[in-house]
Amino acid sequence: METIPRTFLGLEDKFSGYDAARFVVLPVPYDSTTSYRTGTREGPAAIITASQQVELFDDELEREFHKQGIATLDPLMPNMSGPEQMNEDIFKAARKIERDGKFLLALGGEHSVTGGLVRAVCAKYKKLSILQIDAHLDLRDTYQQSPFSHASVMRRCLGYVESIVPVGIRNVCKEEHLYCRKNGIEPITARDCCFSDEWVDRALDGLTDNVYVTVDIDGFDPAYAPGTGTPEPGGLDWYQVTALLRVVAAEKNIVAADIVEVAPIPGQNVTEFLAARLAYKLICYTQAKNMP
Repeated sequence: METIPRTFLGLEDKFSGYDAARFVVLPVPYDSTTSYRTGTREGPAAIITASQQVELFDDELEREFHKQGIATLDPLMPNMSGPEQMNEDIFKAARKIERDGKFLLALGGEHSVTGGLVRAVCAKYKKLSILQIDAHLDLRDTYQQSPFSHASVMRRCLGYVESIVPVGIRNVCKEEHLYCRKNGIEPITARDCCFSDEWVDRALDGLTDNVYVTVDIDGFDPAYAPGTGTPEPGGLDWYQVTALLRVVAAEKNIVAADIVEVAPIPGQNVTEFLAARLAYKLICYTQAKNMP
């Protein structure tokens, strides 16, 4: 009897074994500090299931990109002691993947998980920048009495990286606005992406050579990705996001990535399928740079 492997893209053992794989998918089903609609703990499993319907042939780049190997790890156990302790567990899991010389692709879970991932990647890449696709800046010092909230994750990440470039921003609190002005952070708003021809160049200019990509799925307009905790109107579309990622992959060195904040809606699979396609796109773009 034929079965579908419980791996990203449904890959058979030949292409999903850890030792030979270039890419490693780390599911992080964590949902503790979300402040509106919950459910991101269901995101990783939903994305992996949806990925099994994604074609291995990329019609844009006109080739397949799974043959360097994409391993799928078991989901990381949630640590309900709190987000700080959870980030420590994430750091340890991600650090092993980095030490093994793999490309880390994490699937969240809420955005707070990015802190532990970035910390692990920074241990290898000292001058690292973050490309953040998001509706929100996530730069509050604390939120709901926690400095490790999903709404504070980029503030914590700034303790490790050279710079962040937020793209798709369209909901900002006054604290974050003042912090950006004081620290020279220039968010690229969703409005900029819609009405300016220079926003991609602005993003490139703000990044170092080595780039960590974090995609909060609410960076997309909810017309394309409704399954998220805080859907914000006026977001990015598929072609804006993929065009940006393709250019960044070509001009910079994307070293790791995550896709977070997918909160599946029962009976509707649009968001997790978009996230699965996007995850494979990241793999395709990073490989295409080094292929004839």
